Amino acid sequence: MSSSPQHPAPTPSDLSGAVAEDLALYREKFRRRLPESLDELHGPVQGIVDLPLHMAWSGMTSYDMSKPRQRMGLYRTVLHEGLRDDLPRYLNQDLLLQLWPVLRTLVGRTVRAVWEDAFPQLASRTRAAA
Repeated sequence: MSSSPQHPAPTPSDLSGAVAEDLALYREKFRRRLPESLDELHGPVQGIVDLPLHMAWSGMTSYDMSKPRQRMGLYRTVLHEGLRDDLPRYLNQDLLLQLWPVLRTLVGRTVRAVWEDAFPQLASRTRAAA
């Protein structure tokens, strides 16, 4: 597809600006969902947890908290797909802190950066676990 003189093809610098803007919007999407404090996270630590379809739209909907892989999968899903009201309901502060050194390797770079920037105690747990 060729460009007309009225609509020249984007230059690499235009693309990098657009990409940076997209990344900033993506980061802001996750930042707006954050709780004010990790103290707000009072989600379950045991039992079976059923996620609503707006979070579990492409995979498991039910997670057994006694199974480490399912527990990690639940947290990964909630961090990526959960809305602001979902985070306190499905995440637990103590469990998040415990899981974070491994969980941070399973979530996307943007999610990891947003959470660690907002809550330095997550990043410090990672350094302590290293």
